[in-house]
Amino acid sequence: MLNSKLDHLQPYPFERLRDLHQDCQHTDGLAHIPLSLGEPKHPPPAFVVEALANAEALTVQLGMYPATKGSDDLRLAISQWLTGRFDINADPMNQILPVYGTREALFAVAQALLSGKAGSLVGMPNPFYQIYEGAALLAGATPLYIPNPQDQDYRSDFSAITADQWRAIEMVYICSPGNPTGQILSASEMAELVSLAHKHDFVIVSDECYSELYYDDDNIPVSLLAVAEEMGSRPFERCLSFHSLSKRSNLPGLRSGFVAGDAQLIAQYLSYRTYHGCAMSAHHQHASALAWRDEDHVIANRALYREKFAAVSEILLPHYKLRQPEGGFYHWLQTPIDDLTFSQRLLKEQHVTVMPGTYLGRQGDQGNPGKNHVRVAWVADKENCIIAAQRLADFAAGL
Repeated sequence: MLNSKLDHLQPYPFERLRDLHQDCQHTDGLAHIPLSLGEPKHPPPAFVVEALANAEALTVQLGMYPATKGSDDLRLAISQWLTGRFDINADPMNQILPVYGTREALFAVAQALLSGKAGSLVGMPNPFYQIYEGAALLAGATPLYIPNPQDQDYRSDFSAITADQWRAIEMVYICSPGNPTGQILSASEMAELVSLAHKHDFVIVSDECYSELYYDDDNIPVSLLAVAEEMGSRPFERCLSFHSLSKRSNLPGLRSGFVAGDAQLIAQYLSYRTYHGCAMSAHHQHASALAWRDEDHVIANRALYREKFAAVSEILLPHYKLRQPEGGFYHWLQTPIDDLTFSQRLLKEQHVTVMPGTYLGRQGDQGNPGKNHVRVAWVADKENCIIAAQRLADFAAGL
């Protein structure tokens, strides 16, 4: 027998984008600039590359099975980073677990912690990162799409959740800074959700992989764990935070991240992962520890994104209703025409690929909140981003 839950999964946005663009061929000779995928293209830290290329160390590291719990040194490096960045005191022995990238971890945590009971719900922002939806469905739960509407500045509308829904919720995914909206959840918003978690007994899974990319030093992303530290009967009660080196350190190919938080939840998750077989390799753990202990490359990387956003925003502002993100590396851009048509014509006329917002949202009572938006990922180098921004401006001017 096949797993019937797989039938409930929707095609991934990039599959739908390929189908949408199947007959959209650019013929004017412009070089293609892809802005649809959030894949960082800035150079990775040289010291990480050097560590990965150390043949002597690699010979030893490849000759051992890595521990699912991660090395003591890596967990210590993560604990020290959490303290320095968020003033969080996470015990490296039982409150931190290295993971093989946050994508697989955000999916697997639902399989480890959800009950599978009929009628159980998993809350998630709408629009959203589709992994949350797939995780809920394959764990036997029903996704509850929490609108992030334009008329509320793309903030999560928790007031739309009924009392019966709160009672049925077992887990809520949040993302701050948000993908695709770029909104940062405030400490007060997180505290409200933590209070609701204690009242209704659900787990909060906080995707914080964009936390080091922000544009206002007076509005720095906070961590759920910093808010939760003083709010439960045990440290970080019902709260888990997920971080990654992909965006922070331009290391998407390393597949390295961590989850930290409630020790009881971490223990249950570790038990699952022991059987799941997803331990990070020893040489990746060593390189990851080096990356978490260095902030200079993070500061330089953030400065590059700030320079790019300033440059492309100046070009786009006369042509679009431009809203600057608080964090992340996306513009959540309103489109003057339907977003699917916008994406098709932009590729055909300007050879630039963007992600239609319709594919990142789900239909609700007020429609699909992603409609008439596109997600533009400014991940290329500054020169290509400026060229792409000018093409977007030219395209808008010609509509």
